[in-house]
Amino acid sequence: MLAVLILAAALWWGGRWFGVGRGPRLAVLAVLFAAVLLTQVVMPAGHQLREATGGGIAGWLLLFGAAALVLVYRAGLGRLRRRAEAKAAPAEEAPAATFRAAELERYARHIVLRELGGPGQKRLKEAKVLVIGAGGLGSPALLYLGAAGVGTIGVIDDDTVENTNLQRQVIHIDAAIGTPKVFSAEATVTAQNPHVTVKPYNRRLTEEIAADLFAEYDVILDGTDDTATRYLVNRTAVAQGKPLISGALSQWEGQVSVFDPARGAPCYQCIFPEAPAPGLAPTCAEAGVLGPLPGVVGAMMAVEAVKVITGAGAALRGEMLIYDALWGETRKIALKRRPDCPVCGVAPGDGRP
Repeated sequence: MLAVLILAAALWWGGRWFGVGRGPRLAVLAVLFAAVLLTQVVMPAGHQLREATGGGIAGWLLLFGAAALVLVYRAGLGRLRRRAEAKAAPAEEAPAATFRAAELERYARHIVLRELGGPGQKRLKEAKVLVIGAGGLGSPALLYLGAAGVGTIGVIDDDTVENTNLQRQVIHIDAAIGTPKVFSAEATVTAQNPHVTVKPYNRRLTEEIAADLFAEYDVILDGTDDTATRYLVNRTAVAQGKPLISGALSQWEGQVSVFDPARGAPCYQCIFPEAPAPGLAPTCAEAGVLGPLPGVVGAMMAVEAVKVITGAGAALRGEMLIYDALWGETRKIALKRRPDCPVCGVAPGDGRP
């Protein structure tokens, strides 16, 4: 009998370790115990197989009876808990149809803003924003999007947290070194605001998955430092008519813009038609970057996302904001679409804007 119980435990916990669902594991245990009962009934007394599986049916019946009582008790507790939660839910949500009382208190400083108000906060709650990269720019953007109450936030990155990241990637902590960045980011955002949903994608963005992934979201934030990925993000966002909020960093300087050809603004490739030659655009690892700078630019990206979602103010469509941290200067430059842009350009006879 002990050997059967050990085997059952190994099947249950081993299946859980390998990610097998509860239903299939219960089915396997049911088959195992059905075979044991059949052995006790069919095999004659004293048979070696019958002795190996308990020597009699009485012990198994007692075990099954005890297990049944435990299951019935747990099911009853679960039913009582669900009934209590159902009764409590209307009272908790009474202040508003969309928000719970805790959310209304949390977002009070937004709601009193004339440009946002309750309708703007509702749009944020209903919005879905995808952040490409959980590094320097993605860290502050994710934190502020979550704090602002954006209902669903996706984050895709295939990297893991390293010690060198922690000088500027404030969403990660020392204990997260070696952890995939998307899971570290998910833990931090949900700890700060449990009312939002974070969807982590621990993989690299590729041509094969980009279209399906982008289709699930309303706004795209690009915080990557890889040129090929930036062009892929731009192509996919333009094809689906999604606003793309893009940020970039270099040593002491950062820039942010909203690329949105569907609403008359240029796309990323209008402004950067070709990738820079090797060596002309060094990475942060090669050229260095001021630690707080990604926080400034990433927060600006989150601000633009809030404006795009709610319609407040004027988003940086057709403009690029450049921030020089070394000299404490900001400036804006106008951006224009290129008719010959291979991504969003207007071909002869094309009716696109």
